[in-house]
Amino acid sequence: MARESTINAPADDAGVIDVTRLRVALARLTRRLRRELDGLTPTQLAALATVEKAGPIRLGDLAAIEGIAPSTLTRLVTHLEDSGFVKRCTDPSDARASTLAVTPKGREALDRLRAETTAILTRSIMALSPEQRRTLAAAMPVLEHLAEVVPPDPALATDMEPTSPDDPGSAPLQNWRANPRAPV
Repeated sequence: MARESTINAPADDAGVIDVTRLRVALARLTRRLRRELDGLTPTQLAALATVEKAGPIRLGDLAAIEGIAPSTLTRLVTHLEDSGFVKRCTDPSDARASTLAVTPKGREALDRLRAETTAILTRSIMALSPEQRRTLAAAMPVLEHLAEVVPPDPALATDMEPTSPDDPGSAPLQNWRANPRAPV
């Protein structure tokens, strides 16, 4: 059974953040938005979006950005190529290397998926009450920040303290309350 984790807000704020509940809600929302992926896995879709944004891109750079092993990248790129979503090109600065570029079919697939998921999310948001929509709008900068920030290394977190004295430290990022003065 999963143990709930909470983060107590600073003394000047009355909010308590249930990290487990937030994680579950985000995971459910993500799953709902990813039901239709044109036959792509989430990892393949993320790689395709990266190629679109950063391409043409070397294979090693793509692996580094996506945080995947070279052997996994080879299978992933083969699938994207076989599906017609990307094309491999010779790197103009190094004939021994190759780059990936998104194809028109890949761009169309990304555009279609973005439009579909935006429509699903829009319908869900419109079903909220006006107060819930205002709360969500106010939370957008924080959610965007969470999506971009790399969590601190728990081994280096000297200015954090557990939220409960019985915390064995098995999940340090979920069970710690950050010092509000600590840099993010």
